[in-house]
Amino acid sequence: MNSYLNADLHCHSVVSDGTLTPEVLATRARGNGVDLWALTDHDEIGGVQRARVAAQAQGMAFLSGVEISVSFASETVHIVGLGFDDSDPRIAQGLAATRGGRDTRAMEMAEQLAQVGIAGAYEGALKYVGNPALISRTHFARFLVEAGVCKETSEVFRKYLTEGKPGFVPHRWANLGDAVHWITQAGGVAIIAHPARYRLTANEEFALFSEFKEHGGQGVEVVTGSHSVAEYATYAAMAREFGLAASRGSDFHGPDESHTDLGKLPALPSGLTPVWELLADRIQPAA
Repeated sequence: MNSYLNADLHCHSVVSDGTLTPEVLATRARGNGVDLWALTDHDEIGGVQRARVAAQAQGMAFLSGVEISVSFASETVHIVGLGFDDSDPRIAQGLAATRGGRDTRAMEMAEQLAQVGIAGAYEGALKYVGNPALISRTHFARFLVEAGVCKETSEVFRKYLTEGKPGFVPHRWANLGDAVHWITQAGGVAIIAHPARYRLTANEEFALFSEFKEHGGQGVEVVTGSHSVAEYATYAAMAREFGLAASRGSDFHGPDESHTDLGKLPALPSGLTPVWELLADRIQPAA
C-alpha cells in the first residue's frame, strides 16, 4: 500500500456527532473511491462493528477507529486511535470514564442559553443526538440553526458555545498519556488529529508533539479536511522532525456541514511514512 491509496481515516457517524449512520457512511465512502476506511466517533467505539460489517459489504478495507478528547495546555486536543482491538476492555473503560459528565455539562449549557433568551436548548439538542451519552456542542449548534438563532453552525460558534460566549461550559477530558495508552495497550496506533486547529503557541505545540511521542504516540494527521495546503507542508515537516507516521482523513460529519467529503482529499506529501504501513497487520481486508 502506498501513499496514493485513497485512505480516509477520520469521520463521524450518528453514534457521536455525525449526521449519517455507519452504514450510509460506508456506502458514501466507497462511492467516492475510498479503499481503506475508519470510523472515528468521539470517545465512543459503539459504531465500530457496524462500520466493519458495512465496509466489508462495500468491498473496502477497514481499520477500527476512535477520536479521544484530551485536555492539554488549557486546550481540547483530539487523539485518533486506529487499528486497536475494539473488544479490549481497557479502551472501553477509559472511553466510558471520559464520556462521564457530558449530560450535566449539557444541562449547564442549556441554562446559560436560557439566560440570554434561548429556551428549550437541551431538549432541542437531544433531537439531534444519536447517542444521549455523547451530547455535545455540535448538537446544540444544530438546534440553534433550526431555531433560527443563527443561519449556520459556523455562526453559532462565533456567537455561542465558545469560551467567553453564552453556553460555554468546559469539560475536563482525559489526559494525553491516558488516551495514548488506551489506544496502544489495545494494539493500536495513536495519532494527533488536525494539529493546525489548536490554539497553541509554538512552544506548546512542540511540547504536545514531544509528550505525545514520549507516551508512545506514532502518527499525526497531515492531510485533513481542516488543513490548508500550506498546513499540509507544515505538518509534513513536523512528522519528519518527530519521526511520526502521516495520516489522512476528511473529518467528515455530514453532507451539509463538512468542507471536505469522504475520500476527496489529496494524497499525502512525498517522503512520509503512511500510518497504514504501521498498521498493515491490523487492516481488515475487503470481503
